[in-house]
Amino acid sequence: MRALAKMRPGAGLELVERPEPEAGDWEVKVRVQRAGLCGTDLHLQQWDDWAASQMNLPQTIGHEFYGEIVAVGREVKELVPGDKVSGEGHIVCGYCRNCRAGRRHQCVRTVGLGVNTDGAFADYVVLPVENVWKHPDWVDPELGALFDPLGNATHTTLQWPLVGEDVLVTGAGPIGVMATAIAKHAGARHVVVTDLSPERLALAERAGADLTVNPRTTRLREAQAQLGMREGFDVGLEMSGAPAAVAEMIDNMNHGGKIAMLGLPASGYAVNWGRIITHMLTVKGIYGREMFETWYLMTSILSTSPQLKDAVRSVVTHRFAAEDWEDAFATARSGQCGKVILDWS
Repeated sequence: MRALAKMRPGAGLELVERPEPEAGDWEVKVRVQRAGLCGTDLHLQQWDDWAASQMNLPQTIGHEFYGEIVAVGREVKELVPGDKVSGEGHIVCGYCRNCRAGRRHQCVRTVGLGVNTDGAFADYVVLPVENVWKHPDWVDPELGALFDPLGNATHTTLQWPLVGEDVLVTGAGPIGVMATAIAKHAGARHVVVTDLSPERLALAERAGADLTVNPRTTRLREAQAQLGMREGFDVGLEMSGAPAAVAEMIDNMNHGGKIAMLGLPASGYAVNWGRIITHMLTVKGIYGREMFETWYLMTSILSTSPQLKDAVRSVVTHRFAAEDWEDAFATARSGQCGKVILDWS
């Protein structure tokens, strides 16, 4: 089968022929139709220190996907060939304290599909049956390929009650844009989005942001004044991993404000702990999706809101055939785009 893989240490990827995987007793084999590029994939292509510490070469990458089941293991009862599915990319042990307590998203032995093991940038991918999410008929291939990052956005955004609250989203990548749409759907009063990219700020506006801010030209205090806000933001959704964005978010939170942090920084940075203490801020780290409450939530909210469904779809700005993967990665790395999709059909 075709597979986009890291065959040896060093920068770069190769579209190669690799053996077609077969499903074990408790596994499902999926014919991939669409797959989305993620910042993680860019790290793996670049082969930075983090990527070198994670991968087991040779290895196929990719973890955001939609496809059709073509085979199931002999112990799989609830799924059948022909089912349209996506997959939870975090494969957990099932035995650690968190797994046994029902907190599988906090498993201490998590294995990442396409990061630590062969992934979905290929004609076929195999994953454990418990990681497979069956889609209703109204989910098309492109929307289905967004469920992994949509899960990140849903998990982060719905950490706190949002009805009537003023929300700040730092980072207007695809997840930040989808978080914007979810926050408005959930009843936020004002949603302000910051980013350095005009293209991404435009996506946030189309997704429902009340105000977008480029930090190079505008401060958040000016944005608050423009919206008639007097006491700061109630909820912060940090999607950028940028130290300057985090610092300005902390400086503009209301007393008692709550921050959910999803964006991963490249390295450590200073934090104004004094302000977090004196303003009684709550800061919570977010990783991946809750298994599987987030999957139920995002399916349910999409099914009830055509507007939200359209807003989620709007993050896809570029589509490439699998053979044109180099152009796809270059586009994603440019930052002048939303979500980039590879077509494996």
